[in-house]
Amino acid sequence: MSPTAPRPAPDPPITLGPGQAARLLDALDPDQREVAEHLEGPLCVLAGAGTGKTRAITYRIAHGVASGAYQTTQVLAVTFTSRAAGEMRSRLADLGVPGVQARTFHSAALRQLTYFWPTAIGGRRPEIQPGKAPLVGAAARRLGLATDRATLRDLAAEVEWAKVTLTLPEDYAQAAIAAGRTGVAGIEPATVAQVLALYEKAKTERGVIDFEDVLLLQIGILLDREDIASQVRSQYKHFVVDEYQDVSPLQQRLLDLWLGRRRQLCVVGDVSQTIYSFTGATPDYLTGFTSRYQGARTVRLTRDYRSTPQVVSLANQVLARSRRGGALRLPTGAVELVAQRPSGPAVRFEAHDDDVSEAQGVVTQVQRLRSAGVPLSEIAVLYRTNSQSEVIEQALASAGIGYLVRGGERFFERQEVKRAMVSILGAARTEKESLTGDLGADVRMVLSREGWSQEPPAQRGAVRERWDSLNAIVALADDLAQTRGASMEAFHTELRERADVQNAPTVEGVTLSSLHAAKGLEWDAVLLIGACEGLLPISLAEGAAAIEEERRLLYVGVTRAREHLVISYARARNAGGRASRKPSRFLEGLWPKAEAPGTARATGKGRTGAKQAAADFEASADPATLALFEELRAWRAVAAKERSRPAYTVFADATLRDIATVKPTSLPQLSLIRGVGAVKLQEYGGQVLAVVRATAPGE
Repeated sequence: MSPTAPRPAPDPPITLGPGQAARLLDALDPDQREVAEHLEGPLCVLAGAGTGKTRAITYRIAHGVASGAYQTTQVLAVTFTSRAAGEMRSRLADLGVPGVQARTFHSAALRQLTYFWPTAIGGRRPEIQPGKAPLVGAAARRLGLATDRATLRDLAAEVEWAKVTLTLPEDYAQAAIAAGRTGVAGIEPATVAQVLALYEKAKTERGVIDFEDVLLLQIGILLDREDIASQVRSQYKHFVVDEYQDVSPLQQRLLDLWLGRRRQLCVVGDVSQTIYSFTGATPDYLTGFTSRYQGARTVRLTRDYRSTPQVVSLANQVLARSRRGGALRLPTGAVELVAQRPSGPAVRFEAHDDDVSEAQGVVTQVQRLRSAGVPLSEIAVLYRTNSQSEVIEQALASAGIGYLVRGGERFFERQEVKRAMVSILGAARTEKESLTGDLGADVRMVLSREGWSQEPPAQRGAVRERWDSLNAIVALADDLAQTRGASMEAFHTELRERADVQNAPTVEGVTLSSLHAAKGLEWDAVLLIGACEGLLPISLAEGAAAIEEERRLLYVGVTRAREHLVISYARARNAGGRASRKPSRFLEGLWPKAEAPGTARATGKGRTGAKQAAADFEASADPATLALFEELRAWRAVAAKERSRPAYTVFADATLRDIATVKPTSLPQLSLIRGVGAVKLQEYGGQVLAVVRATAPGE
């Protein structure tokens, strides 16, 4: 029997050692602990960005194993990307639970389909068509339609949407009209429906299946063969689904069949990060979870451990459609984040004359951040469309700054990485006597033969890129040795497993990424470009639902930043062009009110740092925040007079601005703000919180 297929006799539970279950729980905050302690029955976790959702669910699985409630081979954790699945497996291994299956929907379904095909269907499973374009092109040609690249891409997207929403070709036209998907590539829905039917016929004629068929066929087997369904359900008894807001009707149908009549399901998601509706994903299963599973518990993770209060405050305000009574009006099911990190730098807003000027502004910010000690690998430039990256690439290359484009050449497909993995495996097998047992030192010794050196080369370009790749492997070896220890052979296994799911280690260089591709990632500094009408929201977005998805996309971009966040746009596309662009509607009331042409608001040019910070705050803060700041200043004046002290000795203006921005609701949260020490917290903390509550009720 295949080791990845369901097993009738599960392995015995892993013993993590006495008291390990309690120690696991001690590492969690109260909300995360509530997730980890809920081991039986349906559980819905509404987890905001940066709130530690992966930590909560991996500790939940480890706690279940440690307490004897779970057996590792009876748990299936499902997520949406191979990278996320690989990260989950790695975290579980670090917790001493290496046997849990963590896979994407497609990977789990494919393994089951491959295993059961000979029994359920007979013969060998058909090959999977790697891309839809050739078959879509064949179908389009039979109808006399255009077969240019853009048309085939759009038609292939419609094929995928129809299949993941369980829409048959004969039902497509009506469903597409209802979903607002009319006029795809200038083709009427009825004609697109014909393309779908001919596409399915072409697959049958060639004897291949596509990626959606993997799930569809496995669903068919589970429906038709109760014996196979029982075997799967006897294997997997506990399910965890991450990023549940992105589930499609097709995936939900498979999940329902995996579960059968059982209710051992934990789902984790964030409706505020629903950005794939155009592919058929829907948050309805997340928001309707408690209706589908009566008695289900809901836990909300709101403590944001990723970002500074300044970033968190902006994220909450971007997500809110409006304010009512001073409180944010968030979408249904959305989580209002509560910052847990100390206060950080103000969010910067920059307006530039044209795209080239904006790209040069990116270079300036990267240089500033690098001078301040931020590694290039912790800086990202995010944009709405991939076409925006070209001018940024040119500017960075001209400045001699290394960069990586997400979606470009994959790390494990680089020749130097392939050679490095071969060398590491060879050393593990043939040089055991010369290895020291110090993984980091041994990997350095082996990779020095491949061109790695202690210091990076002075050259840029290909030479530096090769060194960066090898250095990323060295850094990963150091991390692995520190977290759980590993031999050279075990390290090669780790690299091979990462290659399988494209979970690349960190490479030194600025990351360039679309907002969609950035989901699930984070950096110390984020430069978010093109924050203007026509790009955010993109001009193609029509209707309220599409606009709100664009809002969520900006929210995702903002919440990728841990500490530094710069948001910019260009007034015109080309130099000398008409300055017709305006800041994004999602930043209305947040973008600086006054800006002179060709200037960037947060650069501090011509002003001292304190004056610039005050001007930035006054220009960008919303009315409620400005009102709270003035109330805090009035309270400070009274407090200072009562104690016969200068006002600044109570709290500096900078501290009051941060308090007004963050709007703390507890003493621990207030203590995170710069300028609020233990003595001032004890003396003024209660009074400050009272002012916040009185001026900003509901915050």
